[in-house]
Amino acid sequence: MSYIEVTMKKLQRSSPSQPEFYQATEEILQSICPLLERNPQYLQQNIIERIVEPERQIMFRVVWQDDDGNVQVNKGYRVQFNSALGPYKGGIRFHPSVTASTVKFLGFEQIFKNALTGLSLGGGKGGSDFDPKNRSDNEIMRFCQAFMNELQRHIGATIDVPAGDIGVGKREIGYLFGQYKRLNRHFEGVLTGKSLNWGGSLVRPEATGYGLVYFTENMLQANDDCLDGKKCLVSGAGNVAIHTIEKLYQCGALPISCSDSTGTIYHEKGIDLILLRELKEDQNCSLAKYLESHPDAEFTPIKQYPEGGHAVWRIKADAAFPCATQNELSAADAVALCKNGISCIAEGANMPCTAEAQAHIIAAGIHYAPAKAANAGGVATSQLEMAQNASMMQWSFADVDQRLQIIMKDIYQRCAETAIEFHQPCNLMLGANIAGFRKVADAMLEQGLV
Repeated sequence: MSYIEVTMKKLQRSSPSQPEFYQATEEILQSICPLLERNPQYLQQNIIERIVEPERQIMFRVVWQDDDGNVQVNKGYRVQFNSALGPYKGGIRFHPSVTASTVKFLGFEQIFKNALTGLSLGGGKGGSDFDPKNRSDNEIMRFCQAFMNELQRHIGATIDVPAGDIGVGKREIGYLFGQYKRLNRHFEGVLTGKSLNWGGSLVRPEATGYGLVYFTENMLQANDDCLDGKKCLVSGAGNVAIHTIEKLYQCGALPISCSDSTGTIYHEKGIDLILLRELKEDQNCSLAKYLESHPDAEFTPIKQYPEGGHAVWRIKADAAFPCATQNELSAADAVALCKNGISCIAEGANMPCTAEAQAHIIAAGIHYAPAKAANAGGVATSQLEMAQNASMMQWSFADVDQRLQIIMKDIYQRCAETAIEFHQPCNLMLGANIAGFRKVADAMLEQGLV
């Protein structure tokens, strides 16, 4: 039995029933085999066993009252995975699908994503199975305050700095920050994604989508190609998808799809970004309403293909940007994309491709931008917000955007150079995993047994 198989079996015993976490861990471990062969000190110092176990896992109940006076109970999580490079950093997700496995896989990915930015950030993640949809502002405020009552014991500007994620936007960050300040009497950069009125950063809402496109442009330009003129598939209709679509238009590309939990819109002339923003402001609105303004578009209700997959990946195009959620792009989808002539896949969501889809994409030789590198613009700009908070300043949009472009270019170069170093120049997933792991592992070695 190989070292990786032994490690995975140990992990499955110590952390049972966490499939997403196993998937994320195995991807990293398989990728770094060439590094482990070259640098046996990582095995001698048990870096693998240390890095797959969080430094701290916090689970707590969240008790709050709805508008009808009924007491509600949800589960809260914060996983502080690794602080070798800096304070824990990672978002908070409010969604019914949130489990310990979800939070741990996201936190594990965050370690290496943050390392790739070159910034002083550790890895963490948090969330709750609370669903903000169909809840009033007062209910969301009461839930956020109850959530922060426990979380505030474990975070701080130089300890752990959460951000937003699915279900957690400026409104939720505001309620969380207000309760933290009330309990601790500190006005500090303990959360990122704040309103511009009280410490937020320009470009932060756009950063993940913009950064995804910046990374993709760097990847394509290195191969004598560009996004200009390309038809692009985008999944999702949230913050990442919307700003990916916006930046694709600015680069001369034509985004022709978007999707949500109700189905997929295909608009051959290009997605109407203004209309999409309006529709998504109403959380109860289906994308099917898009057709009222654009009858020439097509809407496919959500359905499961017999072989598995999603309608958004069955449309003919040049490039694909999965920006919805984990494991949204199956092996069958990857086969369909290749048959339809896709030459580039860049991940905006966290781990949106299944392991089988990843293997097919890499084997097909398609330009592939893995999430931990390509979607790191959000956390990078969060760190820029932390820097602004520490100096009590606010930088201009152009200044932050320029820094973001430089960071995404540096991430691409770091991944590409590492892939070349290990003799797989087209494998950016390997480059990203090795580069991120090596940076964290070396810091752990230098800091001793802590």
